[in-house]
Amino acid sequence: MYLVRKLLKDLSGLTAWKTYAYFLGGAPALNTATNVAVRPLDDSSAKLRAEARHDRNLVVGFHILLLIVFAASGYLVQYVVLWVLPLVTVVQAILRLRAIAEHGATTDFSSPLTAARTNLGPAWLRWLIFPHNVNYHVEHHLYASVPQYNLPRLHQEMTRHGILEGAEVIPFRATLGKIFADRLSPAA
Repeated sequence: MYLVRKLLKDLSGLTAWKTYAYFLGGAPALNTATNVAVRPLDDSSAKLRAEARHDRNLVVGFHILLLIVFAASGYLVQYVVLWVLPLVTVVQAILRLRAIAEHGATTDFSSPLTAARTNLGPAWLRWLIFPHNVNYHVEHHLYASVPQYNLPRLHQEMTRHGILEGAEVIPFRATLGKIFADRLSPAA
């Protein structure tokens, strides 16, 4: 029920401000190991921080421009309903569900093969929940410098060479079963 409440809170738009404040560099995340607030990219190089600021400013500028264009053309309501509203509701729930699918209900953090999960599923599901091949999450953790468009090929090669033996590479439906296992099991 905890997850269901969180997803409903996401769908209501109540958590969007945290996501966007974090994106804009305003909301610190809490390091649970040290209980100290850290800002995004605090542990990154000055060059990477500058690039992230540049990217962030481009995104913010793009959205301000869109807002002005749609308002000037008389389509402000459509912009808000078809773009802004989904960003603060549905997208938040998808982001939470994806993060949980990638890392939730894992029990062995001793190896990168078992600390994350690769989720398999049909193309429509990958498009909706796991765009840019982020469903190949174990592969991403092992080889973070591999571009997203090469992750499926990396997955095939790692599978062919037996590197993914012992890794959690499962259908998304099985991931949902793990996430909701306490509620779905007859003993609960």
